[in-house]
Amino acid sequence: MLEYLAAAAATVHEDAEPTAFGITPGGYVALAMLVVLLIMLRAGVPKMIAAALDAKIAGIKQQLDTASKLRAEAEALKAEYEARGKAADADIAAMKAGAQRQADEIVAKAADDATKLIARHQAMSEAKIAGAERAAIAEIRQRAASAATAAARELIAGQVDAKADARVVDEAIAGI
Repeated sequence: MLEYLAAAAATVHEDAEPTAFGITPGGYVALAMLVVLLIMLRAGVPKMIAAALDAKIAGIKQQLDTASKLRAEAEALKAEYEARGKAADADIAAMKAGAQRQADEIVAKAADDATKLIARHQAMSEAKIAGAERAAIAEIRQRAASAATAAARELIAGQVDAKADARVVDEAIAGI
């Protein structure tokens, strides 16, 4: 029996695949793929895929166009703002120069006004001093005159008596 089994084993191929209607399992897989591909072709799947890809390509082109337009607008805005910045810098420089010029004028005017004010105050002070000197001189003259009058009165009173007084009065009346 062992011999029989050994002989049977020698005739059986261990690599043999099962088949149905003479088609191996790999053939059925290939046949199934062929059927699926035919169904997909019949249903128009390649046209749908192409249409979807075309739509995607169109969307990407539109996004690229929009992006390029936005970039152009951004560059234009950048150029405009750079120009505005340069103009603002020029305006600032002009305003600064004008302000400096005005400040210089104000300082010069203030110095001139201060000089004139000092001159007026000096003239007023000199006039007050001169007036005070004249008042002091007039007061001194008045006091001197009063003192001289008082001294003359005492001198005359001491030298003149009633007779001399009558004679002076008579001479004065005669002179009129």
